Amino acid sequence: MNYISAKEAAEKWGISQRRVLKLCAEKRINNAEMVSGSMWIIPADAEKPADARSLRYVEQARPGVRPFLKWVGGKGQLLHELAKYYPFKDGDFTKYAEPFVGGGAVLFDVLNNYDLEAVYISDMNRELIGAYQSIRDNVEEMISLLNEYQENYIPYEQEKRKAYYMKKRARFNELKLQGDESNRVESASILIFLNKTCFNGLYRVNKKGAYNVPMGVYKRPLICDENNLRGISRKLQNVEIVCGDYRQSRDFIDQHTFVYFDPPYRPLTTTSSFTSYTSDCFDDEDQIGLAKFVDEMTARGAKVVVSNSDPKNTNEQDTFFDEIYAAHNIKRVFANRMINSKGTARGKISELLISNF
Repeated sequence: MNYISAKEAAEKWGISQRRVLKLCAEKRINNAEMVSGSMWIIPADAEKPADARSLRYVEQARPGVRPFLKWVGGKGQLLHELAKYYPFKDGDFTKYAEPFVGGGAVLFDVLNNYDLEAVYISDMNRELIGAYQSIRDNVEEMISLLNEYQENYIPYEQEKRKAYYMKKRARFNELKLQGDESNRVESASILIFLNKTCFNGLYRVNKKGAYNVPMGVYKRPLICDENNLRGISRKLQNVEIVCGDYRQSRDFIDQHTFVYFDPPYRPLTTTSSFTSYTSDCFDDEDQIGLAKFVDEMTARGAKVVVSNSDPKNTNEQDTFFDEIYAAHNIKRVFANRMINSKGTARGKISELLISNF
């Protein structure tokens, strides 16, 4: 059997000689031997052991794929209610459109459970859509970058973590300002890093469009979930991913399409806002415009569900949605939300599920 030194093994595997010696001492390299009382020799054909350090951050596998981002207003807790509207079992509806995709909880629930002819998603948030596109088209490059961020960030103490976080946040804003598509994978990877390490998983921008969320405090965040990212990439291969206004879905939607609209929620109070993930607002005129678009898609034969906040949580006399969706069915369901800036206001509140069937 041919042997090589620890230094040669380090060069071959692209790790430090110190790391190789530690692997030898832990008996993790098959048939490695110590000679002369202090020198390790390693079979020339030995394979590099899996890095147990990264295994600490890998969650147990779960059925299907799940959202790769935490997202304010995510629909994970309402999936059981939304799933009641899915019309795919009868075979007449073979297409799905989600023009305000956000974190994608409903999208991934649909992709996990149905094999559809065509799927369309869109959002106005360019960086978010860039992340979906990057996972679909360049998942291995993203995994490599996220593993790098994870291995750099996790071992640091709090102050060094903060400095690393701020450096990545500044780089993200630099890329955001440049808007260069050639840097899309890096931007998408930093977005995931920031989302996993920032305060409460927020995506918030200031009036200039710069991401400004401070770092959160998490002992060991899972920054690179390799299995889930690869699974998402496979699911997205035949999905049309568009950065743009919901009206761009017009050409996709027909009588065989189920459409779910989850627009920026109408604020319940003057201090609450569900629209801070872009620098643009979605005001009452926009909500009315969406309601008219729903009427248009209804005339085509599409089945449509819309979710939004329920104004009656704070004002029993507010009939805004009851009026603009008067032709449709309105159901009130409960979800845990934060309806203003005070943590004491967290709790179950009513939300609207509006359907045309």
